Amino acid sequence: MSTPTPPGLSLSRREWAMLKAIAAGRGEITGSSEPDLFIDSLACCDQHAAHHLARAGLVHATRAAEMGQRVPAELTAAGHALLRDLETAA
Repeated sequence: MSTPTPPGLSLSRREWAMLKAIAAGRGEITGSSEPDLFIDSLACCDQHAAHHLARAGLVHATRAAEMGQRVPAELTAAGHALLRDLETAA
């Protein structure tokens, strides 16, 4: 099931949960053109969703990373805006 988002962007409940975990400071992302996401130091079971969040410009690394290196992940301004919209809609 998907939650409403801006036109052209659809996120699953799992992707919303991933955004919330990253906002809480629990996410790490690898340096890569298709970055892998880790939550609580564990690899996410849905890397397709992780890639979707990165390509949509909702998450990124807090600093430059070497290929495969894990660094903290954070929400972009767009990611924060989506979470804010979700919380006000609830």
